[in-house]
This record gives sequence, structure tokens and C-alpha cells, in this order.
Amino acid sequence: MSISSQTLAPPKEERTPAGNKRVRASKRKGKPAPEYRQVSFMARLRRDKVMLALVLPGVAYFVLFHYVPLAGNIIAFLDYKPYLGFVDSVWVGFDNFSAMFSDAAFWGALRNTLVITGLQLVLFFPVPIALSLLLNSIMSKRIRKFVQSVVYLPHFIGWVIIVAVFSEILGATGIVPHLLDSAGLPRFDAMTTPEFFPFLVTIQSIWKDAGWGTIIFLAALMNVDQELYEAAAVDGAGPWQRMKNITIPGIMPIIILLLILNLGSILSVGFEQIVLQRDNVGPGAGEVLDTYVYFHGIQDGQWGTAAAVGLVKGIIGLFLVLGSNKLAHMFGQEGIYSSDKTK
Repeated sequence: MSISSQTLAPPKEERTPAGNKRVRASKRKGKPAPEYRQVSFMARLRRDKVMLALVLPGVAYFVLFHYVPLAGNIIAFLDYKPYLGFVDSVWVGFDNFSAMFSDAAFWGALRNTLVITGLQLVLFFPVPIALSLLLNSIMSKRIRKFVQSVVYLPHFIGWVIIVAVFSEILGATGIVPHLLDSAGLPRFDAMTTPEFFPFLVTIQSIWKDAGWGTIIFLAALMNVDQELYEAAAVDGAGPWQRMKNITIPGIMPIIILLLILNLGSILSVGFEQIVLQRDNVGPGAGEVLDTYVYFHGIQDGQWGTAAAVGLVKGIIGLFLVLGSNKLAHMFGQEGIYSSDKTK
């Protein structure tokens, strides 16, 4: 049995660029290539000093206004008196939590909070997505920019003005009750009807912030590869098929990210909007956790109970964020941070 000379010939050396000679020589000597040597910490600081200087104000903001105040959660375990301070106030353990959970007003505020946030999650969250898809389908850039400017302009209007505008439209002497009266229909005062209050708050939030949220999804739509649409159109895919198979999957990471963040703040519905309209419908329908902290905690001097409510909100929000992010990983999404399975 003969063996060909080609089999016995030594393998040819692979040709590499001339710039890699130093790398090969370093490997033969057992030394790391200069390109791969570990950079010292001080060298990285000097290299990235401009970027670190740009990031520093944002880091300082979060440290001063978000992380340092976390030390104030110690009030939840004290019979806190402002004139005594943290050190001299009496330690009461979990008494503030017991008082909070035994208060019927707390459970009413929790119920109202969950109802409002549930409605906002179902009705408000999809609106910016739908609005961004509609704006993205407009061919004229001028019309798109005009509509986009109009819909996110209310974001810069204060809640006092927005509540006043809605009162002039939906209030007892507003336009809508007069139109209903002239049409022979019963008058409906949406501003003072307790059962309608969660829907009223949700409608106001949609009118104010839906356009602002659209900017995020429009930015995500710009990152979708346009060649995918062209290839799908050549294959005969219609507009609905392109949206289902290209557009929605393209912005799905942003949708999941914002959904997780909204779940983390599910126990916060905003203070100013609610407190301006709380007296119109009464505490039974208008009391939420944020207003409960203000009226039952700060105004009544129950600082420990107010801190206990805030601590419970933070813990529940943390578990919701971590749990929903883990669920996103199970479905192959990155979420707010990636895992080994999603990399």
C-alpha cells in the first residue's frame, strides 16, 4: 500500500500579515504580546479621564439623592422625633410595621394604588408603542416631526394646569356635561365620581406622557435593519407580516426593559397628580400609598410609619424587578441586565 508524497509533506506555514510577526515571536518566547498586556488601573484612569469626568455628575446625583438617603430607612425601626435625631430616638423594632399593617387606611391606599397602576399598565403602556409604530409608518418627515412635537409637548405642562384643563372639560360645569345635557342624556361629572377616578388618572397620564414615551420606541425603530423590510417585501410579506416578524421583534428588548422598570415602580403612581384631585373623590377612592405617607405619616407626625411604607415599597419593587428580569431571561430576553444564557 503506497502513501502519496502529499500526505508525507509537512504542512505549509499559514501566511499571516507582517504585523503579526511580533505576536508570533512573543508566543514562541512564552511572553504575552504587547497588545494583550493588562493595563494598570491608573493607566485606565488616565486614558478614560474625559469620559469619567462626563459621567461624574450623573454618578454624584444618584449617590447623593438615591443611595445616601437609603440610610434614612432606619427611621422605620425608630419612634423617630426630628428634634431628637437618629441617635436619641427610641428603637421600637417592627412596631411601625405592625401599626401600618393593622391600619385599614393603608390597605385601602394599597388597593387604590394597585388598581390605578394595573390600569396604567394595561391601557397606558401600549399607547407609546402603537403611537411610535404609526409615526414610523408616515413617509413624510415633516408630518412625522410635526405630529411627534405635538404629542410630546404636554409632557412639559405641569399637573396643576392639566387638572384645571380636565376640570373645564369633564367637570360639573365643563363642556362634556353641557353637551350631554343638551343631548337629553344624564349629566356625568367625571372629576367627582369615585368609580371613574382610576380611569380619569390613567387618561390624564396618557395625554401627558404617551408622546414622551414614544421617543424611546422611535429611537429603537431606527435601529431595525431596513434591509430586512426590503427582503420581506421581495418575498411577498405584507405590512402586518413585516410588523409581526420584523418590527415587533426588533423593539422587543426595549419593550421588555421598560415593562420591567414599570413593574418596579408599580406601587408609585405619582403624588402631585393624585393629591390635586384627592379631595374631589374622597380618601376612599383617591388615597394611594404616596398620599397615605404624606397625610398619615408626615402631617400626623408618624415618621416611623411613613418610613415603613417607603421601605416596604422599595423591597416589593426590588423583588418585582428581579423576578420579572429572571422571567425575561427564561424567554431569551436580556432584560435590565444580561445573564450567561442570554449572551
